[in-house]
Amino acid sequence: MATHALRSLWAEPRPTNAPDRGPRDWALVAVLICWSLVEAVLRQDLAPRPLLLLATLAVLGPLLWRRTHPLVAVAVSFGTLTIVDLVRILTGSQGALLNSISAALILAYALFRWGSGREAASGLGVMLLWLAITYVADPMSGWKTVAGYAFFLFAAALGAAVRYRTKIRIRDIDHAKAREREQLARELHDTVAHHVSGIAIQAQAGRAIAASHPERAIEALATIEDAATRTLTELRAMVGVLRAPQDTELAPQPGVADLDRLAGGVEAPHVQVTLSGELEDLSPAVGAAVYRLAQESITNARRHARQATRVSVVVVGDAEGVRLTVDDDGAPSTAGGRTAGYGLVGMRERATLLGGWLRAGPTADRGWRVEAMLPRGGSAR
Repeated sequence: MATHALRSLWAEPRPTNAPDRGPRDWALVAVLICWSLVEAVLRQDLAPRPLLLLATLAVLGPLLWRRTHPLVAVAVSFGTLTIVDLVRILTGSQGALLNSISAALILAYALFRWGSGREAASGLGVMLLWLAITYVADPMSGWKTVAGYAFFLFAAALGAAVRYRTKIRIRDIDHAKAREREQLARELHDTVAHHVSGIAIQAQAGRAIAASHPERAIEALATIEDAATRTLTELRAMVGVLRAPQDTELAPQPGVADLDRLAGGVEAPHVQVTLSGELEDLSPAVGAAVYRLAQESITNARRHARQATRVSVVVVGDAEGVRLTVDDDGAPSTAGGRTAGYGLVGMRERATLLGGWLRAGPTADRGWRVEAMLPRGGSAR
C-alpha cells in the first residue's frame, strides 16, 4: 500500500497551464530587493558583502521561473546557498546572511505546487541538504532548528494542498461538463428519435396502402422512409459517443411551451414566466435547453437567494435565436453558493454546445441575473 502510494507520487505529472512570469512576479522581486538593500544598510552583523550578494541573487533570481521551472529554480537557489554556507564554514567567515533569503520559502511552496512528483522529491532533497549545512554555518538552539525545518516543510505542504485542491476542482468541473453533455445528448436523442420514428412508421404505412396510387407517390414514400431511417441511425451513432449506456425512453422532452409549469406551486419565491416573440419551430434541443436553463436558475434562486420574493423568467424569440433572462430580487448567499458550485458550469456547457452563450452574476441594484442566448437551430458543436 505504502509502496503503491509512493510510486503514484513519484509518477505525478506537472499541473497543466502553469502561468508564466508576470508583473506581480517582478513586483515581488522589486520588493525583496528593497528589503535586502535596507537590511544591508542598517545591519552590522552581516557576512562579507560578496557572500551576501551571491546569496541574495541565488534567492531572488529563480523566483521569476518558480512556476515554469520549479526544480531548476530550487536547484539554483538552494544549491548556491549551500555553496555559500560551505564557504563560510571552510573560511570561518563571521556574520549572518540577510533575512530576506527567507523568501526561499516561496520556492519550497512553488516546487510542490507546480513541480512533478520526481521534481518535488529531488528538490526536497536539495532543500534538506541546505538546511543541514546552514545550521552548521549558523549554529542555533534545538527549537530554532526544528522551527526552521517546520517552516520549509509547511511551505511545501501548503503548495501540495493547493495543488490537489485545484486538481479536485478541475476534476469536478470536468465531471459537471460531462454530465451536462450526457443529459443534452439524451434529450436530443429522445426528442428527435421520437419524431423521426413516427416519420418512418408513417412512410412504411404509406407504402403499404399506396399500391393503387400513382407511381410517384410510392417513390416519394420510399424516399421518406429511407431518409428517416438513415437519419435515425446516424443520430443514434452520434449520440452514443456522448451518453452513458442505459435504456432509452423515446419520450419528448419539455420545451418552451412547458415553461409555465415552473410558475406553478406555492414555494417561495414567486416565479413569473413571460414569453414573447417568435418561439415556434425552435430546434427540440434548443427548446429543451431553454427549459433546463430556466429550471436550474429557479432552483439556484430558491436555494441561495436570501429573502427573495420573486423570480422573473423572460424568454424572447426572434429570427436569429432565443434569449432567456432569469432575475431574482434576493441577496447573495453568505456562503457564495451561487458562484461556487458547478451548476453554472453545466449551464454554460449546455449553452456552448448549442452554439450560444450564458452569463451569470449580480445585478446593479440587488439580486442575481442569468442570461443566455441560443441560436434557433441549435448548432451543436
